[in-house]
Amino acid sequence: MTWRVKSLRQLAGVFILAGSLLPSLGAQGQETDTGDNWTQVVRASPYWVSQGVYSNILTIRGWVLRESGYCAETDRHILFDMRGQFLAWISDGDSREDTQALLNRTRQRLHADGRVDTWLPGKAGQTGYPFALACDQPHVNLPEAVARYLGTLPADRLWGAWDDLSFASSEQPGSLHQALLYVHQTRQDQGRLALPQALPRYLAGQLLIESGGRVRAHSGANARGILQLSPSALADCRIKPRNYWHRLAQIDCALRLMHQNARNLRPAFEARFGHLPANKQQRLFTLLLVQAYHGGAGRVEALLADDELARPASYFARHHERFTAGDIAFGMVFHNLGRDRLGLASLYYVADVQLATEALCRSPRLNTTEFCAWN
Repeated sequence: MTWRVKSLRQLAGVFILAGSLLPSLGAQGQETDTGDNWTQVVRASPYWVSQGVYSNILTIRGWVLRESGYCAETDRHILFDMRGQFLAWISDGDSREDTQALLNRTRQRLHADGRVDTWLPGKAGQTGYPFALACDQPHVNLPEAVARYLGTLPADRLWGAWDDLSFASSEQPGSLHQALLYVHQTRQDQGRLALPQALPRYLAGQLLIESGGRVRAHSGANARGILQLSPSALADCRIKPRNYWHRLAQIDCALRLMHQNARNLRPAFEARFGHLPANKQQRLFTLLLVQAYHGGAGRVEALLADDELARPASYFARHHERFTAGDIAFGMVFHNLGRDRLGLASLYYVADVQLATEALCRSPRLNTTEFCAWN
């Protein structure tokens, strides 16, 4: 089965069907609130609806990426509620307008049947409810990306030097996976990293989502390389233009940015969630670091500490035993949709990284290694 996935950074400028789960993207590739009505549905939802949302969204997103389940046919849309629970599917119409009309009739029927408490029509520039997601989306081939990451073909292997790093040789080049492990271990031994133990695995998943492992990946928002680093991030890491696509430099820079994000977020995180069990803390913090890589550490810090935006986090911290770490990470974003440029694309990014990480760790090369063993 072919997996389909594309970095949400690379969707800037791509038309998304009005009324689908993904909001429209602004000129900078940032999410914009496309209407007030659907955000009021979110505002009215109690925090407990986030129970199980992480698993539910992974299931739905997995159908899309694997072209399986209700997305076995790509000319479909699936509809689901704010808990990520699947409700219905439709076959697409002959045009976007026809498809939107079909979605709205299905929404109205689901409400009439008591499947949802309310419904809102989607239209050009406005998201409808229940949410709808197109099965057919821009993609890269994830099995090919995994093979590229593991250096299955000689052309995908690398060697070279960056800063004080020296990896492999022209006679014995290594894989991206080996390069990531080398850079992470070297910087950790130097005392330059303080990251959750599972973070390298998730960074590998991000690499697959961001670029599919392609050296010259270049998005419409001008993000570049295997980890789709922005011009400002490349400048922060003192990477000169001639080295923008240097794979060792990209990995080193991404780890440095992750470390900076972790250092900046740690005080607010510990103040909010420091009482959680250790494993749950680590899991939640890792997911928030993935979120911060996508949307910025400042936005995630606001979800932890801002008087208004941190209200969901406060609730989840008090009742954490009712929610998984994934539910909490998603719930903190979901209940703030439409604020601080937060959109459902943020949830998709973390879900896609999780799915890519799981696919990587199912590969025979990695599924029994320590890299994939930490829980």
